[in-house]
Amino acid sequence: MNRLNPHISVDCVIFGFDEKQLKVLLIERERLQDENLDIPMEVLKLPGSLISDAEDLDASAHRVLLELTGLDKIFLHQFSVFGDPSRLANTKHLAWLKATSGLPIERVVTVAYYSLVKIKESNPSETLLSRAKWISVNELPQLVFDHNIIINKALKTLRKELRTEPIGFELLPKKFTLRQLQNLYEVIMGINLDNRNFRKRVGKLSYLAVLPEKQKGVSHKPAFLYKFDKKAFEKERKDVGFVI
Repeated sequence: MNRLNPHISVDCVIFGFDEKQLKVLLIERERLQDENLDIPMEVLKLPGSLISDAEDLDASAHRVLLELTGLDKIFLHQFSVFGDPSRLANTKHLAWLKATSGLPIERVVTVAYYSLVKIKESNPSETLLSRAKWISVNELPQLVFDHNIIINKALKTLRKELRTEPIGFELLPKKFTLRQLQNLYEVIMGINLDNRNFRKRVGKLSYLAVLPEKQKGVSHKPAFLYKFDKKAFEKERKDVGFVI
């Protein structure tokens, strides 16, 4: 059995979008049997793990994602490393970490990743289902260690990369409306976009293909559906780069 490395971990910021809010998937910390440990329960944290001595960092992050979402081969990007010596300064949280890992931990450097998943497609494992919670990024409570800082850095990275890469489509259904696409950009960027200008801009993008079908089961006038054409995007990127 591979030994866990007590000094290096991975933490995953898993973003999801429900058409109204950008959310992050958090889990309640594992409950301890030792009642003598004065450690608050039901404290939320990012999904993460100490790596094993024989495990690649990316492989560890993929393992965490698969266990929590039930999804494989989804968008995953390493965005920062957090190694402040004081990140485990909370003695109660550190006591929990030592108790659950069984290791004499004093300092851990974590490599942080962010992932983009479709909330409706995620399916946490049975062991984590009751502890997993989708929380709006605008309503985050105080989390363990420096996990609030990690999420804030992930959000800044997402906003920056959303301007240069077509990663937003990872959060949308395969078929979507322009209104859904605009909502996504407005929510993530925290801005309001002019409807006419937005539609004019995206209407010029060759990699947004309009489909010969409309929304179904809506109370308003159904809108045409679109899809992201990856091949067309790759061709256009070579010519002019990504613009939306």
